[in-house]
Amino acid sequence: MKRAIVLAGLIGLAACQAPGPISIPGLTRPPASAEEALEAYYRTLPDDFFPRAPQGLPLPPADQPITRVLVASCLNEENAEAPALEEIAKEKADLFLMMGDNVYGDMDGKQVLSNQADLDELRESFRDLAARPDFQAVRAAHPMMVAWDDHDFGANDGGKDFPFRRLSERIHERFWGLEKQDVGAWPGTYYARTFGPEGQRTQIIMLDTRFFRTPLTRTDEYGAKGKERYVPSADAHQDMLGTDQWTWLENQLQQPADLRLIVSSVQVVPTDGHGYEAWSRLPLEQSRLYGLIGETGARGVVFVSGDRHAAFLYRKEGVLDYPAYELTASSINASFSDTTDEMDNAQIGAGYSPENFGAIDIDWETGTAALSIKADDGATVGETTVKFK
Repeated sequence: MKRAIVLAGLIGLAACQAPGPISIPGLTRPPASAEEALEAYYRTLPDDFFPRAPQGLPLPPADQPITRVLVASCLNEENAEAPALEEIAKEKADLFLMMGDNVYGDMDGKQVLSNQADLDELRESFRDLAARPDFQAVRAAHPMMVAWDDHDFGANDGGKDFPFRRLSERIHERFWGLEKQDVGAWPGTYYARTFGPEGQRTQIIMLDTRFFRTPLTRTDEYGAKGKERYVPSADAHQDMLGTDQWTWLENQLQQPADLRLIVSSVQVVPTDGHGYEAWSRLPLEQSRLYGLIGETGARGVVFVSGDRHAAFLYRKEGVLDYPAYELTASSINASFSDTTDEMDNAQIGAGYSPENFGAIDIDWETGTAALSIKADDGATVGETTVKFK
């Protein structure tokens, strides 16, 4: 009962209402903000409050070259079947990247939830995911790295204005076993790892496009093609990554690597194919990312993304010192349609809407990487080759 009273007050404070006096463990003075009050409360939560993933495999040794990476996003833990996830467990790979919407914890069925200071539904969704045999098979088959997107962040299309983001970060890091690693020491869920010796180094950069992102500019023609939900903004105060993450990314791009997979939960390269969340809705930030890659001299960058409930391949000239490629793989078991007519000016071929995942096959002898879209049975339905050396 006491916790419920505290929570009621915190929810009111987070909603900018006047909740009245609140006694919060860990704070001896009135909180300066709703986030500070929530943070103090969250520090008191016991370990069994947080769901945990089944034990996974360790990442490959730092000196081991990797030759195959699987990627995927958008797994609705409530959907009974996920053939793509079962296929991923069977595939040979050195690493599997889950790129966001790894659960749908911001809704109960089709009901969108809000004002859940304890994020009950998000935690229940992760517990449901942990209990799935197909997910357990993937955990037993592949070392994994993870990013989050809005539905496992806890708020549809959410960003830094989500009042419960600090708890969702704790849930994410504890579920995936990251809380005692470097990523657990700073706000946000971004981190990077490098595998392989000199000449065969692959750097994996997992960005956080949620925790620090400012609100997007809503469309004036909801549902109109190319302006479905958001429009680009020239507001210089808008931000995708936040100051600390931008600085960290600059340092990461200066690390030695031959191939760099930059994982962004939302798409990076496309600009005119749709009006949903993407770096193109923050064009100054998109240009900043390209500029940073150029300024640091980072070679071999390939973008990988999810989110879109369809898979795409892109190639764009003129934004980097070499062609910019992107593989979008979505979704594992949350397809919205059988076909898509979406076409961006950088797009390679048609998009693929049925359930899918992606594969990146690295050939170190030729210095190339094959980017593939895979149907849920493992068949290749789209492919392009990147020369990174």
